[in-house]
Amino acid sequence: NPAQLSEAAAKNAGGFFADWVMESGPAFLTKDTTEDVIIRTTLDQQIQRKAEDALQYVFDTKVKESSTAQAAIVVMSADGAVRGMVGGRKIAAAGSFNRATQALRQTGSVFKPFAYAAALDLGYTPADFVEDTKLTINIKGSGPWTPENYDKKFKGMITLTQALAESRNIPAVRISEAVGRKKVREVAQAFGVKSDLAAGPALALGASESTLLEMTGAYAGFLNGGSSVKPYGLVSLKLQGDDAELIGQGGGIGERIISQEAAEYLTYMLTQVVQRGTGTRARLGDTPVAGKTGTTNAARDAWFIGFSAHYVVGVWMGYDDNRPLTGVTGGGLPAEIWHEVMKRVHEGIPPTNLLMKIPEAKAVPQSGVSPSQLDAAAGAGSGGAAAGSGNVPAAQGGQGQQAPQGAQQPQQGGSTGDPLQDALREALGTTSGVY
Repeated sequence: NPAQLSEAAAKNAGGFFADWVMESGPAFLTKDTTEDVIIRTTLDQQIQRKAEDALQYVFDTKVKESSTAQAAIVVMSADGAVRGMVGGRKIAAAGSFNRATQALRQTGSVFKPFAYAAALDLGYTPADFVEDTKLTINIKGSGPWTPENYDKKFKGMITLTQALAESRNIPAVRISEAVGRKKVREVAQAFGVKSDLAAGPALALGASESTLLEMTGAYAGFLNGGSSVKPYGLVSLKLQGDDAELIGQGGGIGERIISQEAAEYLTYMLTQVVQRGTGTRARLGDTPVAGKTGTTNAARDAWFIGFSAHYVVGVWMGYDDNRPLTGVTGGGLPAEIWHEVMKRVHEGIPPTNLLMKIPEAKAVPQSGVSPSQLDAAAGAGSGGAAAGSGNVPAAQGGQGQQAPQGAQQPQQGGSTGDPLQDALREALGTTSGVY
């Protein structure tokens, strides 16, 4: 028979977490075995209870009693150690469907940081500018595709920081196209997103599916300074009565994916999501936090994933049958669940600063920028030095992979005066006003 938890262990371990550890452990745990084993895990029982209590509190106070909407939570350390896991609203019996590890759901805008991470690693800064204007891309075999922002509006020339903070769709696509979808996919996969990723330009908008565990693990890489992690729950396993471990830790920090500077820039950008963007409901008083909201087409999935200096927490909400949520976005209930989890988890922990780098301000490129756009950009960390990045690497090889060349350097086909736009036009092979 498969190995079973002792009565004491089953009482103390989160049911979803215990199932995950048993399934991800050695094969003999799920097959015929007569051995008694002692398993040490990463689970923090207090954090587990706090995550369960937070979810229950939000559903009791903010959601209709008759609602069948589901939610999942993962609490993790920066090295990938899972401290708590909630795979659904009800405490699970053994073998229940675990929405944190088994549900493949469209990621929406929680995927956007990978596009920005790729750009930052190539030398862009959060203070560089990108156009939030109409964009049409001709997709071979499908025809023209024109992404829209959530509010159906355009904001003109804005900083990368503002673009991510407000979760603007068009700038995210422009950035992804400029650095190359191949680069964006490589960065996401290296951070641990193992699910199949879209090949088209909607990649940057989270058209692909992933699990909450995968995505939370990827954000742990942002917190730890740019290295991949393998989420793990197993610390050690040994036969009862033996001192020697049969199996050691099942995961941890892996290789560096993006530079330390890029990771610190990205952390800064993600703090602005919470401070003045779509994630303000996740604010945690004096404790610095960073994160990203995500809402998919027709609001079938709503996410918030973010971190403090101590923990990474991922929250997903949706219906099992993929029905649209009503009046729910990632910045709403998921951010509130995240806030309640983090508030409880940080009880007694003094505020700790995040390791981040604040960018030097830059002047808004003059082409087509109104005073209101100038003010908006200045609020996102712009206005000062000349546009462009003098220390950004030159264009690199690979499919569509480009980096800005400096504001004064002419580009083939005519320069816009903005290196990011010139790089994008070169990547797309066009100099038209709409591309």
